[in-house]
Amino acid sequence: MSFWEFFWLIVAAFVFVAYLMMLFSIFADIFRDHELGGWGKALWCVFLILMPVVGALIYLIARGSGMAQRSAKQAQDYQAAQADYIRSVAADATASPAEQIEQAKKLKDAGTITTQEFESIKAKALV
Repeated sequence: MSFWEFFWLIVAAFVFVAYLMMLFSIFADIFRDHELGGWGKALWCVFLILMPVVGALIYLIARGSGMAQRSAKQAQDYQAAQADYIRSVAADATASPAEQIEQAKKLKDAGTITTQEFESIKAKALV
């Protein structure tokens, strides 16, 4: 295999992987869109399967701006969920030692944690 054959093989592989990533993004966007009905989703999928390159280009032209908005909204939703989780965990950390021990005792009584885990939580709360 010559250098140029290897070079074009690498270029072709790169283009193919980029195309697959674009198709995955389009399919994810199709199923993420709540405004698009079931028949519309089915038609876009059939169109992308039968005419992949043309279908992908038409989808990006026709629905590209909405695709960016839906992606940004999903990122904001993930960020908000993460912030809520961090706040809930931080609220547990700011509880008094007595509250932490009380919560651990309830978990132990419910069988969720073992006696050893209860003792570990109790020791951390008292430090």
